[in-house]
Amino acid sequence: MCGRYCLFEDENEDIREILNRTEGEFKTGEIFPTDKAPVLLRQQNAVSPVALKWGFPGFKGKGVIINARAETVEQKRIFSNCLQTGRCVIPSTGFYEWTHDGNKQKYRFNLPGTGVLYMAGLFNVYNGERRFVILTTSANESMSPVHNRMPVILSRDEVRPWLGLFQKAQDFLYSKRPELVKQIS
Repeated sequence: MCGRYCLFEDENEDIREILNRTEGEFKTGEIFPTDKAPVLLRQQNAVSPVALKWGFPGFKGKGVIINARAETVEQKRIFSNCLQTGRCVIPSTGFYEWTHDGNKQKYRFNLPGTGVLYMAGLFNVYNGERRFVILTTSANESMSPVHNRMPVILSRDEVRPWLGLFQKAQDFLYSKRPELVKQIS
């Protein structure tokens, strides 16, 4: 599960460029569900950053849905069309997860040696507003001591294929994702 992530401008040149090019108002720092944040979309064969709201409306108008399981996304009606036509990438400088052992220690996860982390996502339009969710998968060994789920992480080279090629996107859903590093936050 990914319930919070971060987007710090001073940590990476790629992130600064994305923030400078993002259309609309958005939040930086620690991003919470329902915040508007930069998301990368494919528009006219280019990758464009646009501010979208995090979370699809919940069932019966209660809460928001912030994540979608990669393993079942094609079977769930709320997500299946989005996988075909509404893929997006959420740029970040890491995501947060907490231990569940009574201590509730907060960790920040990122790729080793980089200040940017791209997460696969889906977007859709609700009442005229575009919203996104983050795709999650089973945790790999670097994540599993803290949580059993993690975002579907994309390398920089995987961003365009995720956005543009449906077959590649399907492959990413089921491929092994990179090992992460964690730090106490």
